Amino acid sequence: MSGSELVLNPSAEVYRYFGEILEFEQTLHFNLPELAEHKPPQMGNIILQFTQSVAILPFFAMGLTSPFISADTFQPSLAGVVTVDEGPSDEDKAKEALQNEEAEKIDTYFKDRSMPLEGYGAKFVAAAEKHGIDWRLLPAIAVRESSGGKQACGHNPFGWGSCKINFKTYDEAIETLARNLGGKNPNTAAYYSGTTERKLHHYNGTVVPTYTQEVLNIMESIGN
Repeated sequence: MSGSELVLNPSAEVYRYFGEILEFEQTLHFNLPELAEHKPPQMGNIILQFTQSVAILPFFAMGLTSPFISADTFQPSLAGVVTVDEGPSDEDKAKEALQNEEAEKIDTYFKDRSMPLEGYGAKFVAAAEKHGIDWRLLPAIAVRESSGGKQACGHNPFGWGSCKINFKTYDEAIETLARNLGGKNPNTAAYYSGTTERKLHHYNGTVVPTYTQEVLNIMESIGN
């Protein structure tokens, strides 16, 4: 047995030692003349062994069933342990508050201009966070391409695929464009990696020279 292993099989020994203690107690109470015959070392040994056995019982309460266990692999069971949910951290709360503020700015921009994409602010922000793009980019493209959904090609407010691609929902359209502009689609990643300006240049700036700056100006308006 290595030095990192413990012998943990007290069940039978505990009862045996406990029985000896009871037997000795009975001798103490009912047969006092025989008390002198019990040698102190023997009594001390019994008590010591009993104490050692009882001391390791908590290990079994934690789910240990094998008589041998390595100290390197000891993992007590957490069954029955009550954990306290401390809730979101201050950092998580601050992040959530910021995202709510961003979503509200998008929706306010659309609302003030009576654009159909009002109410999708949270979806725009979540997709941007997921795919690593500026939270204002997709709303600004939607404004530039379809006046925020007023001239959308079905549920395609971005003119994606030369407006030949129709989506079942705006949510699907937002998720698809965010994935592509975030460089997560291997088929389009070569065009949309890098800065926001680079993304816009490849999106439509090669056709419309002023396109990139137009969208950047809309982004700034949304963020104010």
